[in-house]
Order: sequence, then C-alpha cells, then structure tokens
Amino acid sequence: MSERRYKEAEVRKILELATRPTATQPAPSASSGMTLAEIQSIGVEVGVEPDVIARAAASLDAGAVRPPRRSLGMPIDVAHTVHLPRALTDAEWEQLVAELRATFRARGQVRTHGGLREWSNGNLHASVEPAAGGYRLRMETVKGDAAGFNALGLVSLAMGVATAGGMFLAGEGASAIFVSSMLGASGAGAILGNLIRLPRWRGERGRQMRHIAQRVTAIVRGADASADGAPALPPPDPQDRN
Repeated sequence: MSERRYKEAEVRKILELATRPTATQPAPSASSGMTLAEIQSIGVEVGVEPDVIARAAASLDAGAVRPPRRSLGMPIDVAHTVHLPRALTDAEWEQLVAELRATFRARGQVRTHGGLREWSNGNLHASVEPAAGGYRLRMETVKGDAAGFNALGLVSLAMGVATAGGMFLAGEGASAIFVSSMLGASGAGAILGNLIRLPRWRGERGRQMRHIAQRVTAIVRGADASADGAPALPPPDPQDRN
C-alpha cells in the first residue's frame, strides 16, 4: 500500500493544528504532495514533536471520513473528535462516562468490544478507539426527526398543489384555495420549524461536545502529570457546564 501523501493545503492545516495557538508555518509547495514523515521533518525544524504532527494529521483525516448529513440542505448531525496519546484506563473511562451522563443529562449504555469503549444514548454516541498516532474519542449525534419533518413538509406541499389543481378543475375554486392554503401552511411550517430549531440544537450539542473534549484532555494530562511526579490537575467542577 502506498504511503498517504498530503496536499499543500492539507500540510498547512496539519501544521496549523499541531502549532495551535501559535501562528501557522509556511509549507513548501509540492504538486505531488508530502508524506507524514516529510511533514514531521518540517515540524522538527520549527520545534514541533513528531507525535504532535501525527495526531494533527490523524485529526485532519478523521474530519474527512464522512461529510455532514443533510436533509434539504440542512445539516442534521454534529460530530467532534479528540485525539488522545494513549488508551484510557478503567478509572479514566469511568470518569469520562460520568461526565458524559452529567453533560448530556442521560444515563446511556456502556459497551466494550476489545479495544473499543462506547457510551450511547439513542442517536448520541461517544467511543474511545484506536487511531493513527494513539487513540481518539469520537462523538457524534444526529437529529433523528429532522429528516421526517422535512419529508412531511414536502408531502404536505405536494398534496396542497395536487388538491388545489383537482378542485379547480372541478369548479370548486374557493374551496381549493382554502384546502391548498391549509396544506401548504402545514408543509411550510414543518420545514421552517427545522430551519429555526436545527441551528440551536447543533449549537448546544457542539458546546457539549467541546466541553467533553476539554474534560477528557484534562483527565489524561492530569494522570500523566501525576505519574511523572508533577501535581495532578484538580477534578472537574460539576457546576462548570460552559
């Protein structure tokens, strides 16, 4: 299998992810792309460790796995990936599950399959799994009824048009206007409702997932710092939900 080669724009993005919050580093132009090893060599020159570059590259690849799910052009899902330097211990996993339950206000179900740990509640899933350069916490959810509301809206609009046409042909113009208006309003209302509620829902889920990302990063860093003899980070404040 040939080695993955990254395009110039991808190289810049990897260096941006790896050096954040510092400024991005210029990447050489190469029409044939660059390998991960070549990007890591650039990172070493500017003081970025190879494993940091590897995690940033994995983050870029993870984000390109699946395009957002859409219904009538509206995004109906939310996803967030956090790259971890190692697998979580049993105690760290239990901490993460407790944080997931508190943040999403749902007990959910816990499953373990080999090296995969998963917590799920309906369409909401969070899993810790092996990934390039270490492990990753992958969170994703989809608004289950959004596509149904859009489909209902389209059906109501179509029925309104068809009913109006049939009634006009039958000489019932006044009734046709009333019936088609009712069906059309119902269909438009369903679609408009999605346009209003989906951005709010996605914003809330996005904030919750970013909160979980910060927590799991703190859990891992705290444990690693403690193992190295440095003071561990304080436990998460249960009142901090922003």
